[in-house]
Amino acid sequence: MQGHWLSFAMLCCAVVTPAQARDAGPHPAVIADPKPDAAHPAGMSAFVIPSGDGAINAVMYTAAGAGLHPTLLLLHGFPGNEQNLDIAQAARRAGWNVLTLHYRGSWGSPGAFSFGNASEDAFTALQFLQQPATIARYRIDTSALVVAGHSMGGFMAADAAAAEPRVAGLFLIDPWDPAQTVASLATPEGEAAWQAEVASDLPPLAGATYDSLTGEIKADGAKFDLGRRLAGYGRRPLTMIGAERGIGAMARKAAADAQGANPDARLMVWPTDHSFSDQRIALADALVRFLAGVAPTIR
Repeated sequence: MQGHWLSFAMLCCAVVTPAQARDAGPHPAVIADPKPDAAHPAGMSAFVIPSGDGAINAVMYTAAGAGLHPTLLLLHGFPGNEQNLDIAQAARRAGWNVLTLHYRGSWGSPGAFSFGNASEDAFTALQFLQQPATIARYRIDTSALVVAGHSMGGFMAADAAAAEPRVAGLFLIDPWDPAQTVASLATPEGEAAWQAEVASDLPPLAGATYDSLTGEIKADGAKFDLGRRLAGYGRRPLTMIGAERGIGAMARKAAADAQGANPDARLMVWPTDHSFSDQRIALADALVRFLAGVAPTIR
């Protein structure tokens, strides 16, 4: 999602800015490997999670160390060209397991892609992390589950977290608000921008068309509204980092909605593009520090 929409006033700025990260120095997990643990080494597992009429191709990055580990579900956007695996690795170095995935119908996952299916897949993955067999295999601390998402994945993260009270924290990276996209379709310029966006993002997706995707978000305004999802998430820890040259205006409006239910919701809009191309270290640092605030770990 990369258009520009309406501008909104800046809200509170309570997360680490790129300049602050440079001044204070990044969190150690962002720039240095932890001491190896021969008995309980870090690892990676690839597997498939059944979901609906298809399946989710998934990867679990497991943290080193004995005992239970807090765990992050990290959701990519539409279609997911930027998967943010660098910040996944930083989170693992900080002692967190990280589950990443491809929604049904995306990047080879069986099934058809739709926004509704992506929403179901995010929730399915969250429930997968709480299954006894999963907990035992990956040593998951279910009292410390966090969901993070970028762009469309930001909406899916908010949607899943609002529906699961056991989520302990929510971290959104330049999140997409479908409701604001629907509003933009009222103008020829907005409709043209959305058509171009979908056309460029369809190639790695199966079973989706412009009409099917647009019809979904137009037909269910209550469901596909980021502000409503954040209001439903309530007072749990929430940080949003938008991008001025991305869709940061959406984050500003959604944050205003969220703060009605959660005065401590945090927002920063950074001077970067939608992929945070020149702020990757700062983004990893912000995520790791947020996670440390939810559940301090070995670092």
